[in-house]
Amino acid sequence: MKAIWNDTVIAESKDTKVVENNHYFPQESIKSEYFKPSNTTSRCPWKGEASYYNVEVNGKTNKDSAWYYPQASHAAKPIENYVAFWKEIKVTE
Repeated sequence: MKAIWNDTVIAESKDTKVVENNHYFPQESIKSEYFKPSNTTSRCPWKGEASYYNVEVNGKTNKDSAWYYPQASHAAKPIENYVAFWKEIKVTE
């Protein structure tokens, strides 16, 4: 699977995990130069508290467009620290 934004592959993995129709990419599969930590958090009733990244590619920023669970709940442990995408980031094979 590939995550693409602004005509650039920002993550690529053969080992994504699908939860609620989102592909979660292993942390080591994201191209870290495009990911900047955000102060944004949100809470999922069953996965726990999510942290976000701003994605920056070719001088453009896609705010809070990637998220992960640094301390996932017991039920979501398989995706702990895996990264998922939204906000115009295309995930494709």
